[in-house]
Amino acid sequence: EVLKGDAWFPKVEGCGEVNARGIASDPGESQDVLRWVIVAALGCARSRVRIVTPYFLPDAALIGALNVAALRGVEVDILLPAVNDNKMVQWASTAMLWQVLTAGCRVWKNPAPFEHTKLIVVDGAWTLLGSANLDPRSLRLNFEFNVECYDRALAEGLEKRIAEKIGRSAAVTLKQVD
Repeated sequence: EVLKGDAWFPKVEGCGEVNARGIASDPGESQDVLRWVIVAALGCARSRVRIVTPYFLPDAALIGALNVAALRGVEVDILLPAVNDNKMVQWASTAMLWQVLTAGCRVWKNPAPFEHTKLIVVDGAWTLLGSANLDPRSLRLNFEFNVECYDRALAEGLEKRIAEKIGRSAAVTLKQVD
């Protein structure tokens, strides 16, 4: 059933000061718009990328985008929970970390309590937040909704909170992963 009309899409007056766009994704879509948005944001990054996610199982395109960013000098920080609520995901994620560590991305393990935040901040200017994790299930099979925001104050405030979390976190080394 196609949803249309004012009952589903009423005219909405603008409010607030943040320019934002909702990005819905679902398994019935023929295009991976959310993945494209993330890869494009990583490709545009000039100085830093901060990622907070509980489930980090990036596909080849995301690994490539993260690594290319790091190799061109962008600081890429990935903050994961020290203890995941899903052991299988934690094992699978840990087994993949070498792929981003070898290119210069930094991975951090955030101590308890478990945090379910999904957040990407690029260059203190662009933010993506919402329900999607960086894993194939979330990006291909689930119904997800994220919001990208273009606002320096929001992005800088979130970067500050992420930096505080990194300050309490343990760095993951390639030796530990091996």
